[in-house]
Amino acid sequence: MSTLKAVPSDVRAGFTWLTGHRAAVLLAPALLYLLVRELGLLVVQAMAARWDKDVTKALTSWDGQWFLGIAERGYGNVPPWLVDAFGRRDPSTALAFFPGYPTLVGWVDALPGVGSVGAGFTVSFVAGVCCAYGLERLGRAVSGGSRRVGLVLVVLFAASPMAIVLSMTYSEALFCAYAAWALVGVVERRWLLAGVCCASAGLVRPTAAALVLAVCLAALLAIRRREGWRPWVGAAIAPLGLVGYLGYVAVRTGRWDGWFALQQRGWDSRFDGGAATWRFAKLILGEPRSVLELATVWFLVGALVLVVVCLRRRVEWPLVVYGVGVLAMDLGSNGLMNSKARLLLPAFTLLVPVAVWLAGRRTGTVVAVLSGVAVFGTWFGAYAITAWQYAI
Repeated sequence: MSTLKAVPSDVRAGFTWLTGHRAAVLLAPALLYLLVRELGLLVVQAMAARWDKDVTKALTSWDGQWFLGIAERGYGNVPPWLVDAFGRRDPSTALAFFPGYPTLVGWVDALPGVGSVGAGFTVSFVAGVCCAYGLERLGRAVSGGSRRVGLVLVVLFAASPMAIVLSMTYSEALFCAYAAWALVGVVERRWLLAGVCCASAGLVRPTAAALVLAVCLAALLAIRRREGWRPWVGAAIAPLGLVGYLGYVAVRTGRWDGWFALQQRGWDSRFDGGAATWRFAKLILGEPRSVLELATVWFLVGALVLVVVCLRRRVEWPLVVYGVGVLAMDLGSNGLMNSKARLLLPAFTLLVPVAVWLAGRRTGTVVAVLSGVAVFGTWFGAYAITAWQYAI
């Protein structure tokens, strides 16, 4: 049976309508993103029942508890049971978590009738939808791009193996939304948009360092081309969020490297050039201990392959710089190996050549491939927070 015939006709028709019908132009990115994420939540519900776990607790576990604690009580009064990876806690431990996400959660929590958990899910939900629109716009703006490319990119992102965190009380959805729109600003030469979104991302995750590099390098080249005053402003604004928070933690801890010291002391996380990742990969490939760990190694290998594909396909260099930067930070850290698949999620620009290639296939092929990716990605994410008993 051919791929086209294997896909139900109503599904093929629905995808064609989303990519071509004028009435669907506005809603298509949100609908496709939410469709995949809803599938992910249904799989989580099924697997949580299998492993006798509470769905809400699974979706608010690990770092999610820290973010909710900070949102509810601020950095100085988080619940006493929240501790670092070694079971310790001091007045500065909570500063290891960036303030952007818990601040927004706290604002939503302040609304009548909204609890902190509901606020956390709401911020992640809205941010994910905003990210979907940014990715669709980015897919149209790249070389060889189109609306169809953008929609395929949205689905690939929403169906990524650890995209379950987009539906959790984690900061990835918010960071990816800011990053997507910052890169839209770069590709479209809208430097104020790029700078503001990059600065905002710097208040959400340390991964913003890769975004700052991409935005500032692109802005500097625009300055050399004499594109006016906007690149100057964009380049000046871009690092403010990241530098500002790192500086704040430095003042609070009395150390210029205060945030990095907190990471190392509390979670044994530091940049070691990839030595720990290499040892982990050799160990797991030689003696697989779990599905999650083995898959994580292959995800990292796949990301390296995508870098080569991006270079060969001549994807816009700021997008490659950003994606490689995210990957380098992930590979180069000796932190929790179980988190490396999750930390790959913001490297969505490495999926651009895949989206461009796939969008050029027949609609039946596109739907079949994306459906398969969504089934695997949603299963893996559900496995990671239900069957897998350790932190992600």
